[in-house]
Amino acid sequence: MAAIGKIRSWGPALVAVIGLALFAFIAEELFRSCEATNNEQRQQVGQVLGEKISVQEFQELINEYQEVLKLQGRDNLTEEEQNRMKDQVWNTFVQNKIIEKEANKLGLTVTDEELQNILVEGTNPMLLNTPFVDEQTRKFNVQSLRQFLDNYKTARAQGGQYLDQMQSIYMYWQWVEKSLRQQTLAMKYQSLIQGSLLSNPISAKAAFDNQNTESSILLASMPYSGVNDNDVKIEDADLKAKYNEKKEMFKQQVETRDIKYVAYQVLPSEQDRAELMQTMTEAAQSLTEGTSPAEVVRKAQSQVAYQGLPVTRAALPTDIARRLDSMSVGQTSAPFETKSDNTLNVVKLIAKTQMPDSIEYSVIQVGGVSIDAARKTADSIMTALKAGSVFDSIASKLGQENAKTWLVSSQYQNSPVIDADSKTIINTINGLAKNETKNIELSGGNLIVKVTDRRAMVDKYDVAIVKHTIDFSQQTYSDAYNNFSKYVSENKKLEDLEKNAAEFGFQVMERNDLASYEHGVAGIRATREALKWIFEAKPGNISPLYECGNNDRLLVVALTKVHPEGYRDWESVKDELTQEVQREKKFEKLAEQLNGVKSIDEAKSKGARIDTISQITFSAPVYVQATGASEPALSGAVSATGKGEFSKNVVKGNGGAYCFQVLDQTQRQNANFNAKSEESRLQQQAMQAASRFMQELYQKAKVVDNRYQLLF
Repeated sequence: MAAIGKIRSWGPALVAVIGLALFAFIAEELFRSCEATNNEQRQQVGQVLGEKISVQEFQELINEYQEVLKLQGRDNLTEEEQNRMKDQVWNTFVQNKIIEKEANKLGLTVTDEELQNILVEGTNPMLLNTPFVDEQTRKFNVQSLRQFLDNYKTARAQGGQYLDQMQSIYMYWQWVEKSLRQQTLAMKYQSLIQGSLLSNPISAKAAFDNQNTESSILLASMPYSGVNDNDVKIEDADLKAKYNEKKEMFKQQVETRDIKYVAYQVLPSEQDRAELMQTMTEAAQSLTEGTSPAEVVRKAQSQVAYQGLPVTRAALPTDIARRLDSMSVGQTSAPFETKSDNTLNVVKLIAKTQMPDSIEYSVIQVGGVSIDAARKTADSIMTALKAGSVFDSIASKLGQENAKTWLVSSQYQNSPVIDADSKTIINTINGLAKNETKNIELSGGNLIVKVTDRRAMVDKYDVAIVKHTIDFSQQTYSDAYNNFSKYVSENKKLEDLEKNAAEFGFQVMERNDLASYEHGVAGIRATREALKWIFEAKPGNISPLYECGNNDRLLVVALTKVHPEGYRDWESVKDELTQEVQREKKFEKLAEQLNGVKSIDEAKSKGARIDTISQITFSAPVYVQATGASEPALSGAVSATGKGEFSKNVVKGNGGAYCFQVLDQTQRQNANFNAKSEESRLQQQAMQAASRFMQELYQKAKVVDNRYQLLF
């Protein structure tokens, strides 16, 4: 009994201990649940109509489109091109999901028969980018497609050396077919909407008159700028009332964020420039003294390799090509700067000559058990040719097809590297006259070359170019990084960043309403990590130091405010509201001055400026020079006022208050009303407006875009 009593005395303590244990258990489970939710969200690119798309699914769509671009010859995309490509994949995915749902409601589909009709017709632009276009007619050939699909089916069943290549083309065609179906379904849906928009003769006549009836007026203007801002009292109640009136204008579809940031670009120091100038001066001296151009260019680490081949101006950097006209053969320039590409340059014009841009030639390849044997055989062939033997006959006896080939300058002059044998062949062919034959000794044998045609004589240049970016040294970057790092580490709050920026040589910049779809910060490359931080941070947070740009930028960001999806709070649009309310209150003052005015003379006596304005129509806003504003309301008021009449009310414009007298109203010359053509024009306008239906559907689809959280 004593033991039981003792246990009872522990009751409150036991309850507390058990309660804490239960709380810890529940908290742990809650933490695990939150962590699992966060992990799930991190694996989602977003969602459309409640349907989630994972990182893996989206990456598969990107990979699919990248393969399409490769087959179209578009590979090695820049960061900006990759961002545009990913945006296109995302927007296409969202649009297709939305259209698919709307089409299902209406029972719209694209049948196999419809798709076959599109293929047979062959006019869809998407088909003209496929491998199944006839080279002669440049039209899509459905028979070529069907033959490929049959061959692919056979190759998959039996195997074959071209199966991998065929697989790539087949996957491309699968994408084209899928895209055609999606495109056709969207066009069907849009056609239904457009088909519901009609016009009629009455609206057509009204629209014609509005566009072609021109008025001339005497205008009395009193600009808002004539009212002192201090004479207009604006209270928060006024701003809130205006906010409620125009609240829908302040609704945003995506979350945006306001930031302040410091971005510093590392530039070459004076010492860096001096060291580079020394290198360029030495290169110029070496070229002047006759040192091998290839050696000088290599030693100076020029961006432009020396090939030792005559090239056209098109193969040269623009700044170099411009210099050639003022240079003589053998001349070497002094080092000069090109600001457009941030380089120092030295150029030597070694030779200039007129040569054909295109040369037709034939070759006989000569080999043997050894190089010496090949040389002897080649000498024998040359002897036979000089004795009158026919080039084609010798080639035929040696079992070689004597196909004629064209050598065009563009085929070689932009190549970064050309081997010695290729250089020998190109130089030899360039130097031969029509019907001239030459024996060329190469490292692996001989070529007997005969030039059969030469066309398009152009100027060609043998040029040695030393081009070097004016860049900063590692020491310069290190010094800049250390200074920026010290600035960031010593200023942990925004007010400190702002207060001490000038001391470190920096400037704090501001950017409002940054959206995640912009892909980066402050227009700087490689700032996706910073963008991700911005959309995960809380107001007042300071980011870590980011190295970005072309490895030449340092960045730190402070998040100042978050604008969630939905209606902006009235204080965030206070400046815009203030301008609107101020304009209205100024109008009230000016309208009070003009109240009761019945003529232009009376308006002038009140201080209004008088101007004559002609060719006013209802369909186009009037531009009033006196107030510097475009005034749609004035156009409407003039159109509703008869010839000779004075305006019934003071018109509230964007730039001022107005009254007017209509001097004349006439129809434009050569303006003849045609009811059918005008109805057609109005219907086209309505269709263009209806084409924006996707905006409405997008808002209703509750699209969630989390791509900024994922750095892939």
